[in-house]
Amino acid sequence: MADLRGQEISAWFGDHLVLDSVSLTMPAGAVTALIGPSGCGKSTFLRILNRMHELVPSAAMAGKVLLDGQDIYDPARRLVDARRQIGMVFQKPNPFPAMSIYDNVVAGLKLTGVKVSRSEKDHLVESSLTKAGLWSEVRSRLQSPGGGLSGGQQQRLCIARSLAVQPRVLLMDEPCSALDPTSTRVIEETMMSLQKEVTIVIVTHNMQQAARVSQQCAFFLASQGTPGVIVEHGDTRAIFESPQDERTEAYVNGHFG
Repeated sequence: MADLRGQEISAWFGDHLVLDSVSLTMPAGAVTALIGPSGCGKSTFLRILNRMHELVPSAAMAGKVLLDGQDIYDPARRLVDARRQIGMVFQKPNPFPAMSIYDNVVAGLKLTGVKVSRSEKDHLVESSLTKAGLWSEVRSRLQSPGGGLSGGQQQRLCIARSLAVQPRVLLMDEPCSALDPTSTRVIEETMMSLQKEVTIVIVTHNMQQAARVSQQCAFFLASQGTPGVIVEHGDTRAIFESPQDERTEAYVNGHFG
């Protein structure tokens, strides 16, 4: 596990400033939830944390992202290393549909240039699927296409694929927004069990989910055409039960957003 820190992060799309000097520490061994209305920069901040923001042609950023004190944007560091150490699970499950469940799990190894034996792959597939809460459901059909799984199973397959490269941080961008309540519960249980092994940062619009799964919470807000900022952050219980800013209180109690 590793501490992850964003320091004075600003972000642009073209000339449009979408985040303004955002700083946040996401501690090891905890789930940090990023909450706030749509359009306040939560997902942009998340994508900056593993250098996905720079894939957008018009995008730019300033500031530092420190993984255990080392800036992942340091020119001396390879992009593939940042992506391997800081994994990402997206809002919509994105397994390789024609690829088998087994091959989906180990796909990241090839992309990051990691070579392992067949027996090591077998062990990695089982352990990753077990951590993602999927092994018991798919162990007898590992050669079946990943696209044949249900939506909730596909999302857990994507989590297993991220875990297979042994990241130190796992970023999750609204991972349950398209799932039914049963699948959501399983994903949440998976997150809570994984926090013992990997630092987790989740973007969610579901306030009950943020309260259930996270220990730290950061409330983002962008109002009247201004760029996104963090209004308040800290212990999740404190954010929900005794917020220091009236805007935070209004948001977590459903008065806007």
